[in-house]
Parts: sequence; structure tokens; C-alpha cells
Amino acid sequence: MNKRVQSVLTTTALVSLLSAASALAQQTPAIEKITESFSEPAAAGTHTAFYNDAQLHRFVNAQQQIGNLQNDYKDRIDGAESEADVKRLGEEVNARMAKIIESQNMDIDTYNAIAIAYNSEPSIRNRIDALMP
Repeated sequence: MNKRVQSVLTTTALVSLLSAASALAQQTPAIEKITESFSEPAAAGTHTAFYNDAQLHRFVNAQQQIGNLQNDYKDRIDGAESEADVKRLGEEVNARMAKIIESQNMDIDTYNAIAIAYNSEPSIRNRIDALMP
């Protein structure tokens, strides 16, 4: 699998997991709101969200920084000695990911929506792949 595609898929999974955990902790339906238009697998490829080039550039920039962050934390999380350490590191990563996304003048909901579209919409995937180094 192409490294950049694998990186986006890995980040998508991590963002989704961390966002879901955060949403559950806060009792907010943010993830459901983002994904409700993708609830039917048969509808993949029919989502009509439009993301302009500037949004996709910001997504790619954030994605690259988040990929580096993941690499930095992978060994630390794998080597954690307790569940409490894993939780603490997860919260730390989540906070840093949020800062990275926000530093790109993008909100987390938009970042997650683009990541979901990347996985379900060939036209979005092609546009993002063209922007990745």
C-alpha cells in the first residue's frame, strides 16, 4: 500500500478513535453528526460535500504533521507500563493533534469530515493524493 495512503488511513483511524473517545467523555454527538451522511455503505461515492483547494491544502499540511506526531508517540505508547500511562499519552496526543489541526486554521470537525471523505469519495481522495508530497 502506498505510504501516504497508509498514513492517511492510519491518521483517520487514530483521529476517529480519539475523537470518539473524547465525544463519549463529553457526551456530545459530534462524531455521529460528522458521519451521519456516510451511514450507508451503499451510498459511498454519493456524498456531495465540496472542499476547496485551500481546505485540502490545510488538511494535507495537518496530516503530515500528525503523521510525524504519530511516529513520535508510537514507541512511547507501545512501551507504556500501565493503562493509565496509555490513557495519559493518548490524551496528550489528542491535545497535540487538535493544536496541529487548529494551527492550520481548520476545525476538528472539518478535518474529520475530510478524512472520512478521503476514505469514501474517490474524487476527494484523488485531489488529496495530488497534493501530497
